[in-house]
Amino acid sequence: MNLFNSALGKNITFVRPAYFIISGFSGIPNIKYYYVFLCFVYIVSVLGNTVVMAVIYLDHNLRTPKYIAVFNLAFVDLLGSSALMPKLLDIFLFNHRYISYNDCLTFFFFSYTFLSMQVFNLVALSYDRLIAIMHPLHYQVKVTHGFMLSLIASFWLLAIIAILVAVGLLTRLSFCRSIVINSYFCDHGQIYRLACNDNTPSYILAKFLIALFFMFPLLFIVLSYVCIGYALSKVATSQERYKAFKTCTAHLSLVTIHFIPLLVTFTMSSGIHPNTRIINLSLASVFPPMLNPIIYVLQTQEIKVTVKKLFKVKS
Repeated sequence: MNLFNSALGKNITFVRPAYFIISGFSGIPNIKYYYVFLCFVYIVSVLGNTVVMAVIYLDHNLRTPKYIAVFNLAFVDLLGSSALMPKLLDIFLFNHRYISYNDCLTFFFFSYTFLSMQVFNLVALSYDRLIAIMHPLHYQVKVTHGFMLSLIASFWLLAIIAILVAVGLLTRLSFCRSIVINSYFCDHGQIYRLACNDNTPSYILAKFLIALFFMFPLLFIVLSYVCIGYALSKVATSQERYKAFKTCTAHLSLVTIHFIPLLVTFTMSSGIHPNTRIINLSLASVFPPMLNPIIYVLQTQEIKVTVKKLFKVKS
């Protein structure tokens, strides 16, 4: 193995397989019923996010910095579902478990980029609520259209660059042993662990990506709500506190459905069966894009009013 690694260091051709095999969900009884469920989830995700985007686009009153972030979240959820779900269903429902090397890296790039942007959108919405409640008189000055667009554009750039670096490091790996990916898609961690040369750079980057796309955003959101809670405790009446907190309920619901399943899975990973872990992670990937538009339609008064107008339903 040392000779093999030293040879790779001397620009010898990397061992790149023609294809990988996605093995996730294998051996799970009655799994085809789960695929039918995923089809339903995908359809609801596409319809729901399309409705939210259309509502925000058609109603000029919703073209505020907050709803720029909500629109981008719906856009990312739509793209993320379309990048992940059709391929996932093709792999497992039609038993097309073989995926070419280049297609796998492409699948990985788009899936991770959109998943990371889902988290960054929650950060943007968290900042919006933080300023709206802690500095209401300065909200329109601090959170402008230009600021929100710049923030979202920066998040897009950061996500794309980080995932491109991950893809670049994966192309430096040789796969001379197994080509079976024990996941439901081209998972970064599962890919670099298959390498038979030094995968230390990919391992270090994986830890960095976990911090960048999971730990830091979650920490920022938690601290922002600590500050919001402190600010609300200074509000004079309970009615005013309730009214201010109600503006955060949709965002808090999104944060809960996105982070809680991942925290539970990662915390209990050593005691969870591999198949259970794969199903939990797949649900954590496909559920938020379906539930996000439902939550915003049901819990956000402005969107509810606009939806009623569009569908001509009397309130």
